[in-house]
Amino acid sequence: MTATRRSDSAAREHAHELVRAWDGRAGALGNPLGGLLGRVSTVDQVGVEARVDALKRRSIKKASKMWALDLAIRMMDLTTLEGKDTPGKVRALCVKAMRPQPGDPTIPSVAAVCVYPAMVADAKEALRGSTVKVASVATGFPSGQTFRDIKLAETRAAVEAGADEIDMVIDRGAFLSGAYAAVFEEIVEVKEAAGGAHLKVILETGELETYDNVRRASILAMAAGADFIKTSTGKVTPAATLPVTLVMLEAIRDFEHATGRQVGMKPAGGIRTAKEAIQYLVVLYETLGPRWMSPDWFRFGASSLLNDVLMQIEFQRTGRYQDPDHFTLD
Repeated sequence: MTATRRSDSAAREHAHELVRAWDGRAGALGNPLGGLLGRVSTVDQVGVEARVDALKRRSIKKASKMWALDLAIRMMDLTTLEGKDTPGKVRALCVKAMRPQPGDPTIPSVAAVCVYPAMVADAKEALRGSTVKVASVATGFPSGQTFRDIKLAETRAAVEAGADEIDMVIDRGAFLSGAYAAVFEEIVEVKEAAGGAHLKVILETGELETYDNVRRASILAMAAGADFIKTSTGKVTPAATLPVTLVMLEAIRDFEHATGRQVGMKPAGGIRTAKEAIQYLVVLYETLGPRWMSPDWFRFGASSLLNDVLMQIEFQRTGRYQDPDHFTLD
């Protein structure tokens, strides 16, 4: 099956403008990517890992820690992506997303609930009247190994069902074989199919093998129109890591400098403790600064992080840890 392509689409024209801005030349694109990837610098692996090690050792005062824990909750995408998901399970997750700690109005809602496309309508109904967004995975998640027409149809169906955000996966097989133009075109078409929904592009960094590939895929996705770039599906090990996240944040910084376009970031998978979440926020702040310290520009893909953050908040308030049974299951 082949997708119908619209060469004059707004999404494609915007992508071409971003490519030209990154490339620094105003001429027409002779090749769909112009000089996009030719200007992607290599990554200093030793430098990245040393930088992360230094930032992880930063000490945080109690007031700053409480602020960071509150922000981490507001940045979370609570996620359920299992074959055994049911409407009841999704509705229960939505209740927790709106009121993470029943009886404590000082605890904020999370940013979004992320579900499969078939569960979007249930999540939308359960979240009605709240500030929590509905995110839907799409494009043959998690492998991305299906026909492009199906990927686009799934994206449109998720948006029609009420999804505010689409989390798509790139075709890692195409990327690793050097078919960069195919990956670029697919992201552009999914961006168009998503319409007004925000598009998060999942790189699945655990399969990209090198930091250079992570940087290259990050620039490719942003130039194609991604509103966010995301590390992982959570189905592959390793998922999010601090060094990979730093590589992606530096790509975002450089992309904004070249094009003027601010892009968000979402590490997902394997972030389970409040301590880890705070380390990610330190790396975020030191790399991109205060403008990104918002759920509009940074998210945690989390299924088990929330309860540990709630336990840490209680500990900071009282000096005592609560039993995990005092918190609802995600």
